[in-house]
Amino acid sequence: MTPERFDIYDDQQHWIGTAQRSEVHAKGYWHRSFHCWIVRDEGEQRLVLFQRRRDIKDTFPGCYDITAAGHLTAGEQLQDASRELEEELGVHVAFKALTYLLTATQQLHGEVRGVPFVDREFSAVYGLCLNQPLEAYVLQPSEVDSLYEVPLDDLLALFRNEIEIIQATGVQTKPLTSLPHSISQKHLPSDHSACEPARIIREIRATEFVPHGTAYYMDVLEALYHVPKD
Repeated sequence: MTPERFDIYDDQQHWIGTAQRSEVHAKGYWHRSFHCWIVRDEGEQRLVLFQRRRDIKDTFPGCYDITAAGHLTAGEQLQDASRELEEELGVHVAFKALTYLLTATQQLHGEVRGVPFVDREFSAVYGLCLNQPLEAYVLQPSEVDSLYEVPLDDLLALFRNEIEIIQATGVQTKPLTSLPHSISQKHLPSDHSACEPARIIREIRATEFVPHGTAYYMDVLEALYHVPKD
């Protein structure tokens, strides 16, 4: 498989070339990403969806995160990035159906399995109201461990430090059969045919989310109230 390449930029968003994904995160090159938060309405209450990243991810494994997100590969435009919704969640939607929320400039860093990384991104953030149950989503087993929903009011209160824990309802996909230890989880079938959903309930703290920053979460979550109804 050919390694992913990203367009890279200076801190003023001027294009300076391309680099492989591993080099981008090792050297902290600026690059572009796409974020999409999905909400649904249940009566007068608006719910927000978020995912748990698989433990094999090269940045922030096992953390809770945006409903669907991904990097723009070299040459891609934002209109192309909505493919992340289809790949990660099985959602087929036109880019024009998304609501632009904001653009975030983020500098994240950490260490995974002894390898440090610096993730500098210009992130275009969108919202989508999609009134379907969790079971209707088809999770990409190589990327998404599980998908959750909570009242938007509750998640915002969590990041405002008004509450310490939220209780989230989710679905988790697991292989139907055990894999030999020598086979990596990232080699699970991309067509999701070997997986089945299972309902779960978890208590989650703000510290278990990818550290995009309190300002990011508060700005995005507040903007999600204004995403047009499905």
